[in-house]
Amino acid sequence: MERTLIIIKPDGVERGLNGPIITRFEQRGLKIVGMKMLHVSDKLARMHYAVHEGKSFFEPLIQYITSAPVVAFALEGPQAVQAARNTIGATKPVEAAAGSIRGDFAMMVGRNLVHGSDSPENGAAEIALWFNESELISYDRALDRWILE
Repeated sequence: MERTLIIIKPDGVERGLNGPIITRFEQRGLKIVGMKMLHVSDKLARMHYAVHEGKSFFEPLIQYITSAPVVAFALEGPQAVQAARNTIGATKPVEAAAGSIRGDFAMMVGRNLVHGSDSPENGAAEIALWFNESELISYDRALDRWILE
């Protein structure tokens, strides 16, 4: 089983899209194993987006992600990273498929609603950055027999 980090960014929270976004992942069959709402600190934002440091959009990105609350959650499932990224849609919302979160709810790359880890390795690293081990729960769902082979 893989785990991936999902963040509903400030634009998603401010637009009241938490429920519809979370529902997409649950309907897909991914299991939530940790979730919290928080104001992202400058320190956490800089650690999370460190790969972009020095790029022209880095400081505006830090200002944006710290501007309002976010909802962060860890998802678990087989090939969770790819399943989540397909559910989210292309980074540029105008290129995202209809039926994806970005394809249905977003217009611009700078307000694309959701972050999703881009690899299983980054998923594990990002979850460790955003969650303490005690905030993650392992459990069996009765419905998994109807989702997983």
